[in-house]
Amino acid sequence: MKLFLIYVVGLFCAGVGYGAEVGDFDHVQRNLQSDSTDQPYRTGYHFQPPRNWMNDPNGPFYHNGVYHLFYQYNPYGAVWGNIVWAHSVSYDLINWVNLEDAIYPTGPFDVNGCWSGSATLLPGGKPAIFYTGIDVKNRQVQNLAMPKNTSDPLLREWVKSTHNPLITPPYGTDPNFFRDPTTAWQGEDKAWRLLVGSQIKGRGTAILYKSKDFVSWSMIGSLFNSLAETDMWECPDFYPVGINSMNAVETSDQGEWTKHVLKASFNSHDYYILGNYDMKTDRFSVENDFTVSSSGLRYDYGKFYASKTFYDSAKERRILWGWINESDSKSSDIKKGWSGLQSIPRNVLLSKSGKQLVQWPIKETEKLRAKEVTALSKDLKGGSAVEVLGITAAQADIEVSFETTDLAKAETIDHNSVDPQLLCSSKTASVRGKLGPFGLLALVSEDLKEQTAIYFHVLKKNGKFVVLMCSDQSRSSLMGGLDKTTYGGFVDIDPRHEKISLRSLIDHSIVESFGGKGKTCITARVYPSLAIGNKAHLYVFNNGTVGVKISRLSAWSMKNARIAPISKRRKRKTSN
Repeated sequence: MKLFLIYVVGLFCAGVGYGAEVGDFDHVQRNLQSDSTDQPYRTGYHFQPPRNWMNDPNGPFYHNGVYHLFYQYNPYGAVWGNIVWAHSVSYDLINWVNLEDAIYPTGPFDVNGCWSGSATLLPGGKPAIFYTGIDVKNRQVQNLAMPKNTSDPLLREWVKSTHNPLITPPYGTDPNFFRDPTTAWQGEDKAWRLLVGSQIKGRGTAILYKSKDFVSWSMIGSLFNSLAETDMWECPDFYPVGINSMNAVETSDQGEWTKHVLKASFNSHDYYILGNYDMKTDRFSVENDFTVSSSGLRYDYGKFYASKTFYDSAKERRILWGWINESDSKSSDIKKGWSGLQSIPRNVLLSKSGKQLVQWPIKETEKLRAKEVTALSKDLKGGSAVEVLGITAAQADIEVSFETTDLAKAETIDHNSVDPQLLCSSKTASVRGKLGPFGLLALVSEDLKEQTAIYFHVLKKNGKFVVLMCSDQSRSSLMGGLDKTTYGGFVDIDPRHEKISLRSLIDHSIVESFGGKGKTCITARVYPSLAIGNKAHLYVFNNGTVGVKISRLSAWSMKNARIAPISKRRKRKTSN
């Protein structure tokens, strides 16, 4: 159905004048969700447990028709502590059933916590979990767990190896910086390899280990000696991506037409680099080093950390999850009774240029779409905005693409190298430029005082056009004490020949945005006090002086995902 758009005035309450003309689309009655005043920030279709603290996604895999997701969880409260591996299963990565905790402290090798790790499918398809345990000496050691009964389709019970710990901190390594083993891969020599995150002499690194039997492991050394000054590498990930391919490749694939991705979590972000891995020498030749500024390669330039990928053999794709932490206070989490979300699962591929990854919400997300509204080829004058009606603005999926024509008026960036986050901080949505800001305003209140902006600027740098993507949370809530950082990243597209596209998944307290068909991703956590439930609005806006065109807009209300609790909790055992 067509979309009803209303042009509005004073959208930023900052002295910007808008033309008061009405769009010529058919009116569509809003399909609004009722308010939830007691828990306004719980999401409708992002994964989160019913209560308590959650952080890193752990050990996801696909086995006999079932997707398994584990995650760091505190069974006793809404703040970090008492960490175990919670376990949920799904048939479609959208609707979930929460099972009993899978891995929890039972022995001297993990008595002080069961921290992050990964899953590997061994020959024959049997899954094996490697995880970090905090032992009786408070050292970080690496342990193995296997399913007790592989004929159980849900793999409810896990048994820890009698050989644990399998890997202990090597000599010269701080035992407080040795954690988060990766999924293992197998070489032509049939030996297994995995990485463990670490920090040596103040620099983050990943230490490579090798094993013939998956039990006895020997250290090879650092896979890649970082040149950049980075902190401890948490939750490293290492996997191949196909060149010029729409399908992902299995973790042990070493084909000629592959590159490898090395990802590390540090400085509150997930950074990655690309390169070529030589299995014979176990060396990783990188194309570029980690860059700690927001001009480098990141999975996401907003809230997104401790991510984990896995190869989905059912659909030949690589799936990425990331932990989305809160932006409010610990006391607020305790009051809510929960903390933390998981991102929407994302499909990961190498871009056609081979210079970066592209990410996109998995196809199954579209099963939750309801009642589409659309608009085609509409001019958006400088200093104007239109409201998107006909959808539930607090729980929505929207795709919009823009065309820019008068590129000669693009502003010039003087510096050779600009940090996009700093640039976005100075070019917020209320600061009027020339070709931008234009984009979306999500979770907008009736009086326009609250709004979360996701937008673009077209700029000129060194004689070339560049596209800056920003997420401005500065006016996302009237409440104080919140993290309202403005995020930013450049989008590798040429506006002379390409439309500038944006997709945003809006879900009450999270806005996941994908610019340039997934080349740049920015996730925001927001806590509106006014724009809640059916009081939330959604706009497309252009606060630049130069007009742009909406070439296409499609928006949907999103149905709730089904996340079912277990009917009965199994009593924990105190021995292996």
